[in-house]
Amino acid sequence: MRAIEEIRAALPETARDVKLNLQTVLQDGVLSPAQRWGVAVASAAASRNARLRDAVIADARSAVDEAVVEDGLAAAVLMGMNNVYYRFRHLVGKPVYAEKPARLRMNRMARPMTNRADFELFCLAVSAVEGCEMCIGAHEKVVIAGGLTEDHVHDAVRIAATLQGAAVGLEIADVAPRPLEMAPAAAV
Repeated sequence: MRAIEEIRAALPETARDVKLNLQTVLQDGVLSPAQRWGVAVASAAASRNARLRDAVIADARSAVDEAVVEDGLAAAVLMGMNNVYYRFRHLVGKPVYAEKPARLRMNRMARPMTNRADFELFCLAVSAVEGCEMCIGAHEKVVIAGGLTEDHVHDAVRIAATLQGAAVGLEIADVAPRPLEMAPAAAV
């Protein structure tokens, strides 16, 4: 995790908690290495922070098969589309939109390079980052039906949340620090 350590070092003091969490959420746990790194790649790509995305991909490539990286990236791309469409349908709340076919291609979901349950877990993490309630619910249901547990879901979302926080922290670190201005003394 050399590249991610560089990201941790670049985070400002305001991101201290995220820096600590970034050290722990990618450690061994209930998720397999493929699940952990696929979720991390998908979440980092969804964060839209190129520096974070590239670091996570670099470390993932040293830990898992390229198919995991490719599925993580594919999940981020598909959910980038689906989260907008299905969040719109949910937020508008008009039955007429729910009755219309999406007519959006999602072939990769049916034929991932890894396996369906893991790919759905990657999609769930991206949907959590992007805040699509409808997609979160749908992917969580498929993940559980695919044999994974609520612990898998929980750990995946912890990774997604931490990587999103790291992306925000990196954006803050890129802003030139401004000195605090002193308020003028009150007249006596």
